[in-house]
Amino acid sequence: MATTKKSIPSDVWPRRLKQARLAAGLSQKELGIAAGIDPSVASTRVNRYELGVHKADYQIAVQLAQVLAIPVAYLYCDDEALASMLLAFHRASPSVRRRVQAIVHSSSASSET
Repeated sequence: MATTKKSIPSDVWPRRLKQARLAAGLSQKELGIAAGIDPSVASTRVNRYELGVHKADYQIAVQLAQVLAIPVAYLYCDDEALASMLLAFHRASPSVRRRVQAIVHSSSASSET
């Protein structure tokens, strides 16, 4: 049986970028400049990313995510519940992260037996 690679819907990355930018209260230009994009094209480039006209390479995605204080995986996540969990986990304190990891590891270990 052949396996097929699940593709990311083309609107996921642009939609997530815009959601995160708006939540951060940044304009397209502000985000672009803060991510290291040349100020003369920052607004246009971010606009094109949000419209899906251009695709950012991974390094740009990392820089945008850092400015937006989100995990880069959030930009690529095609599952709403998982995307929400990624944001919550990213924003959680280290102690909460450790507890969540312990629960997940415990749950997966018990389901394997």
